[in-house]
Formats: sequence, structure tokens, C-alpha cells
Amino acid sequence: MELVWTEFSERVDFYYKSWIPARELVEAAIKERNKVDPSNEIVLFPLGGCPWKEHLLKLEEELHLEKPIKFVLFTDQSGQWRVQCVPAGLNTFQNRLPLLEQWRGVRDEELSKVSGIPGCIFVHASGFIGGNQTKEGALEMARRTLQAASQSASNGS
Repeated sequence: MELVWTEFSERVDFYYKSWIPARELVEAAIKERNKVDPSNEIVLFPLGGCPWKEHLLKLEEELHLEKPIKFVLFTDQSGQWRVQCVPAGLNTFQNRLPLLEQWRGVRDEELSKVSGIPGCIFVHASGFIGGNQTKEGALEMARRTLQAASQSASNGS
């Protein structure tokens, strides 16, 4: 019985201290997205990551956004920046728009050379997340991916 109580208490604590407050952070980030990038497809969590996926997908519906958000920027525990792709849905590993294929699995200086963006740290082999030493670098990674997708769509690819 003690095990059940401990599990229950931890779950309630998570929802009270983390998950519920995260909704306000996500909503604020969505409302401020035009200050991050004119595409309105990138949101920024200036205070670091939080449990955002479910909130973001729900708030997009509730707020009737014209364009779905493609990327989320946040700092990691070491103060470096992450650019994470928004998933296509809650229970899928598919992303709305993964980071560029030529960057996937590449790290550090080699990634900075390939991308032309200083301070790159990595892009995961699947393209769902990448890292940069600066907010500007992480933002540029998202922007270049959006630009490439836009060019690809206009070329009919």
C-alpha cells in the first residue's frame, strides 16, 4: 500500500508543480512566437524546457492557429540551446518537419561547417532535435530548415 501511495503522491506532485504550470508557459510562448520569427512556426521557452508537447498540440487547436508550429527552442541543463521538432501527434515519433537531412548524425565543428551556422553541437540521427551553443544558432537551425522546406515545396519536390 505504501508503494501505491508513493506513486500516487509523486504523480500528483508532478502535475501540480510541473505539468499544470507548463500550460501557461506554453501558451505565453505561442502568443509571443511572432517575436521569435515572422513565420510564427517557432516558439521559444526562455527559461528552459518543460512538458510542452501535449499542451502545445491542444493549444494550437484551441487558439485556431493558422500555421502549425514546427520547432521549439529551449535551454538545456548546461545552458546550451536545443531546437526540437514538434511531433505530428502525441503518440508518434514522426515530426512535422525534421531538421535537415544533411545535418543528421553530424556533430560539432563538422556540423557548423556543413550547416554554415557557428556553434553547432549536434543533430540527432533522426533529425528530431539539435543543439547549438547559442539561442541565435539554434534559431538559425530552425529557420534554415523552414527555408529549405519552403523551397522544396515551391519546387514541387
